[in-house]
Amino acid sequence: MDTTHHLIVAHDVTNVGTDRSQLFQMAQKTQAILETDALDVVADRGYFSSTEILACDEAGITVTLPKPQTSGNKGKGLFVKQDFRYVPGEDVYLCPAGERLVHHFTNEEKGLTLHRYWTNACQSCAIRDRCTTGRERRITRWEHEHILEAVQQRLDEHPEKMRQRRETVEHTFGTIKSWMGATHFQMKTLKRVATEMALHVLAYNLKRVINIFGINQLMAAMRV
Repeated sequence: MDTTHHLIVAHDVTNVGTDRSQLFQMAQKTQAILETDALDVVADRGYFSSTEILACDEAGITVTLPKPQTSGNKGKGLFVKQDFRYVPGEDVYLCPAGERLVHHFTNEEKGLTLHRYWTNACQSCAIRDRCTTGRERRITRWEHEHILEAVQQRLDEHPEKMRQRRETVEHTFGTIKSWMGATHFQMKTLKRVATEMALHVLAYNLKRVINIFGINQLMAAMRV
């Protein structure tokens, strides 16, 4: 969706159960349609994927989206990763108690290169009960973590973008679902459902253009 006129720029139909692998594909498709080298994309947390965000960054696509909170530490009253400050020049993390978590080793997990940090001062720490139940608190840092940090910084500086996303995408999605009725798609097989969805998108965009410019201007533009 474009945020100016609320037109659907790109869409796709997939039978994949989550959106985590769709961010770069949809952003790249939008980038090609708009014929632009730079693009600002706002998505919800369901699209969060480190590798997808990296691919967008390498393609000149600026992404803003929240990171899912998968750790249960906050609910337990424990410090979370955001409470530990990374110092790039020294390659260390500073914990809430002021201790330095240094880099100990690097390994690969699920195709990601991860750096591991910890300190041996945890056992004598006065606030250890607020940090970890283990021997020491360990922090993991992806080799491209700075890109994820930039995404979070953009979200912190512009929290209104998430409201803007809801007001554009969710409204449109709800409108089309209302048109479809209770049964939603009438067709079967991915190819036929994709065609049916494309017709819904075309109808929505045509109605938007008529509301914005009027039927006469639309007809004149179609004759050109």
